[in-house]
Amino acid sequence: MINYKFKTVPYAHQLTALEKSWEKEVYAYFMEMGTGKSKVLIDNISMLYDKGKINGALIIAPKGVYQNWYNSEIPTHLVDHIDKKMVLWQAMINKTQARKLDTLFKTGEELHVLIMNVEAFSTKKGVDFAHKFLSCHNALIAIDESTTIKNPGAKRTKNILGLSKYSKYRRILTGSPVTKSPLDLYTQCYFLSPWLLDHSSFYTFKNRYAVMRTANFGGRSVQIVVGYRNLGELSEKLKNFSYRVLKDDCLDLPKKTFMKRIVHLSDEQKKVYSQMKQTALAFLNGKAATTATVMTQLMRLHQITCGHFTSDDGTTQVLKNNRIDELIDLLHEVHGKVVIWAHYRHDIETIVEHIKKEFNTGVDNSVMTYYGDTSVEDRQKAIKEIQDPDSPVRFLVGTPQTGGYGITLTAASTMIYYSNGYDLEKRQQSEARIDRIGQTKPMTYVDIIAEDTVDERIVKALRKKINIASQVMGEELKDWI
Repeated sequence: MINYKFKTVPYAHQLTALEKSWEKEVYAYFMEMGTGKSKVLIDNISMLYDKGKINGALIIAPKGVYQNWYNSEIPTHLVDHIDKKMVLWQAMINKTQARKLDTLFKTGEELHVLIMNVEAFSTKKGVDFAHKFLSCHNALIAIDESTTIKNPGAKRTKNILGLSKYSKYRRILTGSPVTKSPLDLYTQCYFLSPWLLDHSSFYTFKNRYAVMRTANFGGRSVQIVVGYRNLGELSEKLKNFSYRVLKDDCLDLPKKTFMKRIVHLSDEQKKVYSQMKQTALAFLNGKAATTATVMTQLMRLHQITCGHFTSDDGTTQVLKNNRIDELIDLLHEVHGKVVIWAHYRHDIETIVEHIKKEFNTGVDNSVMTYYGDTSVEDRQKAIKEIQDPDSPVRFLVGTPQTGGYGITLTAASTMIYYSNGYDLEKRQQSEARIDRIGQTKPMTYVDIIAEDTVDERIVKALRKKINIASQVMGEELKDWI
């Protein structure tokens, strides 16, 4: 039994995870989103530091969550008696950032924490800095959402695997270690140790667990995967160094957990957003800023953060964006059924298209809709299918305007807001679709937010239960732009 003065009290499954792992050199936390795997890792780091085992930690995470480690997770959960030097990696290093990074190499008793986004390991600058950090400290390396290194041929995967030998302690964290096939496991486990799965190459691992068939394409013979085998054996190997937690199994979790995933605007979005922002300000400075006129300008900016905008001739222009990729990554982390809300018709169509491409198998359809264009018959069918535990339909995509009232969707315990509107009542009513009589599981609500845009202000206001459309006046809203 662990006797440790935690800053925040762990839940039973978090304590079990620590009991199984904290002293081990390598371990995998296969814990579903919403079960608190970040806290487990931070407590693990604290305990190893207090025992004199480590004085540094390199945390690698996707763009959507790596800032959350710096802003929220570590400040919330790291015990107060540990002095720390913590720096968030940024690709563009100015003088201020350089001084912060240099603090990681000054001698002292502090815990040194470097948080990097996984994309940095595709660059020489990122790899070199991580190497320097690891060379200066007895460090633990942790990869949050470790499926980001599932591709053995990817540059960042190769670079991270190369750095793994510079740390004694290694951890991987993910809600779903297998996104598309059991072969996803190889490089994640190889990062921990090349010997865990008893295969020194991806080739021998694939031959052991995949069923291969020769196919001809344009006169060229290639080997393709047509199935999998020996999965019971693989599962037994994983048990030796991993702990699996599903939200459904955690009886002591809070009833509701609110999370956010941050996305960055693409270069194309930034350009259009900046132009639209200047146009909006010029327009509003030329006339009295009523709530209605400002809301119109906000909506145009908000559309851009979602990856599209309506041009003067009424046509929809699509912009390259990271939002849909973040959603698909999220869906891979979640088990069971999911409700996804979006504010715009274009968003609904984009989401459905990508889910079908990613999750549909054979004749089974994994997604249904509930919005203005969905017929009455299909709406009833959508509710029936999402509530049926045996139905292949996992995802319901809709708008809070249409689907946010009166219906019961308690078979899902995860709700994702791909994009938000401004109406507090619609937000609260839509949240309640999974929070009704019959819900037996802890619920997780996730907002996808474009950083440094009106998106942030909208979600912040809604979470504070502010009805933007009626409680915030035109001049106040103007400051949001």
